[in-house]
Amino acid sequence: MVHNLSNSPGLLQVFLGELRDKEIQKDRERFRRNLERLGQIMAYEISKTLPAKEVTVESPLAPATISVPAAEPVLCCVLRAGLPFFNGFQDYFSKSDCAFIGAYRGHNKEDLSFDIELEYAAMPEIEGRHIFLIDPMLATGKSIVKAAEAFFRRGKPSSITIASVIASPEGIDWVEKSLPDSDIWVAAIDKELNSHAYIVPGLGDAGDLAFGPKTA
Repeated sequence: MVHNLSNSPGLLQVFLGELRDKEIQKDRERFRRNLERLGQIMAYEISKTLPAKEVTVESPLAPATISVPAAEPVLCCVLRAGLPFFNGFQDYFSKSDCAFIGAYRGHNKEDLSFDIELEYAAMPEIEGRHIFLIDPMLATGKSIVKAAEAFFRRGKPSSITIASVIASPEGIDWVEKSLPDSDIWVAAIDKELNSHAYIVPGLGDAGDLAFGPKTA
């Protein structure tokens, strides 16, 4: 199922607009902070859909019963662009175990296609646990699927939630085909991918904007 948070107005739209603004993008700190804010908003929205349990806390006057998530998810950051967005999730799911996947686009071929390279994976025990795959840009969807496959080699999660800021229709279609039981949460679904597989209008290269241009 796809959950598109842009269907409702609110502060999310303010932070997303600043992420897209090519003048505001010149301030890397602000760009990272806006990614973090969107991570916080999305973490809160997703938390409302998780299995819950009731716990009792003692106030100064009397016991109070509250409903909280039944278990903490495993938060997986797809490096490197995912780091600020992931930090927002970690702010709210502060007790969660975390995983890190190094997945990136290989060099373009003559037809401008490319393979996804995965050279690093560090993760906790994942058998039977709820996994959040956190990557700000869901372009082709290949990086997310590659990350999910890395988890499947270690065990069988109970469920997978994919969290992105901006997605393309092509990326969503690929994920739904490859990971049909996953939930997809996005702040916006943009028009299309261009010939270089960048989302249009998108915002550019999130990793470069957050941390500076890479040399290779």
